[in-house]
This record gives sequence, structure tokens and C-alpha cells, in this order.
Amino acid sequence: MNKKVLYPGTFDPLTNGHLDLIERAAEMFDEVIIAVAASPSKNTMFTLEERVEFCIEVTKHLDNVTAQGFSGLMVDFAKEVEANVLIRGLRTTVDFEYEFGLTNMYRRLMPGLESVFLTPAEEYAFISSTIVREVAIHGGDVTQFVPKVIAEALHNKKHI
Repeated sequence: MNKKVLYPGTFDPLTNGHLDLIERAAEMFDEVIIAVAASPSKNTMFTLEERVEFCIEVTKHLDNVTAQGFSGLMVDFAKEVEANVLIRGLRTTVDFEYEFGLTNMYRRLMPGLESVFLTPAEEYAFISSTIVREVAIHGGDVTQFVPKVIAEALHNKKHI
């Protein structure tokens, strides 16, 4: 049986913590789709197209990983790509509370949808896209928190 999983998120930007989870999911499942949410209610730093391209670029070493943008309900996208497992990252108990609620909602909207929770490696447990954006906006060095191509894009975006 081919196990296709979805790793949904805004990924604004994708961090080393995200990449850690993607690489580990790629070892566990046959196919991993990074589902990059349009998230129109969020004021994203990067466009949907840029975020998808970053995901493609930093995962090109993984043959079974693809990235696609989507808008609307994540469960509708999961149905569209025929994925019935979600990968979700948990850094803190706050993440768990939030994800637990989402998981129950997803099951109501798409019975049979399962969630697999992964925790990041210890060195990435404190990293969030929000913190990385703040550090970058204020001129800090983000190279240890994100892949090189994204660090460069953050640096360039800050100077626009």
C-alpha cells in the first residue's frame, strides 16, 4: 500500500525545524506532499509562489517529496491529492492543544483522516517561522535557523 502523507502549513518561511520533520517523514512514508497554504488571513512575508518554490528547492534531495500550494480547506486539498494522513509538528504543549483541536475537526470533515505528530530535533524545538521573521526584520542573522536560500531571501526582503 502506498502511504501518501500531507504536511500542511504556511511555511513563511520554511525553517530547519520544518525541514527536519520533512526529511524524517520522507523516511517513514512513500510520498510526502508539502501543502503550502495560501493563508489569505495572514500577512505573509513571501508570496504563495515563493513559499512553494522554497519548499521545492530545499527538498530537491528527497525523491519522494513534492510541494504544492493550495487555498481553501486543507481537508479538501487532502481529498484532491488522495492523502489520508497528515504530518503535524509539535514543539510545545501549546502546539499539542491547538493540534488536538484541529485533528478532531479534520476527522469530522474527513472521516478516516489520520494525524501523525512529530517533534523536532532538540536543536530546532524553539524555532518558529514567526521568530525567524522577527529576527530577520530586525537585522539578525537567521542562517542557523533556515536553509541558505531562505536566509538569503529573508536578507533581500528586509532590504526592499
